[in-house]
Amino acid sequence: MPHRRTSIKTLRKDKKRHQRNLRIKKDIKKAIKELQASILQKNAAEAKRLLSEVSSKLDKAVKKDIIKKNTASRKKSRFNRSLLRIT
Repeated sequence: MPHRRTSIKTLRKDKKRHQRNLRIKKDIKKAIKELQASILQKNAAEAKRLLSEVSSKLDKAVKKDIIKKNTASRKKSRFNRSLLRIT
């Protein structure tokens, strides 16, 4: 346990940030699962709507440095390709 006041505050901030990051990652995973389910059911209209939602969430996560830019780009690219296959 840290002794300095600044270290204690840093620890407290880190815990809050960690919780925020986990919440955002969990939200992204949930949206991705919904998208994958709609792609498997070949529901193109629903998948297109969910794709824009997932892309937005991935971009926001990149902006907040929660995931890396190339990871988000790769995921969006793969979902776009799979959406094109069902349309």
